[in-house]
Amino acid sequence: MPDPLRIDAGECTADEIITAIRDGRRVVVTTTILDAEHEVTLRYDGLVFYCDTPTRLHRHESEREMRACIRKMGYGAVGDA
Repeated sequence: MPDPLRIDAGECTADEIITAIRDGRRVVVTTTILDAEHEVTLRYDGLVFYCDTPTRLHRHESEREMRACIRKMGYGAVGDA
């Protein structure tokens, strides 16, 4: 398995994040929630996209859903479409 791509929230675009996870890499995003730093791991198993957060694992059945999550949670660059 390739080394994970480690980024800060907003450092990469949603396209860059999706490309990395489609290529088999895990993307570990460092983000701040309620004044505390957390790591979220974004990954894809070939069928389902996953977001592993400190409190839960959630899944997205499509790339569109994953992109919406990346935008909503602020993992991608601001202004990313």
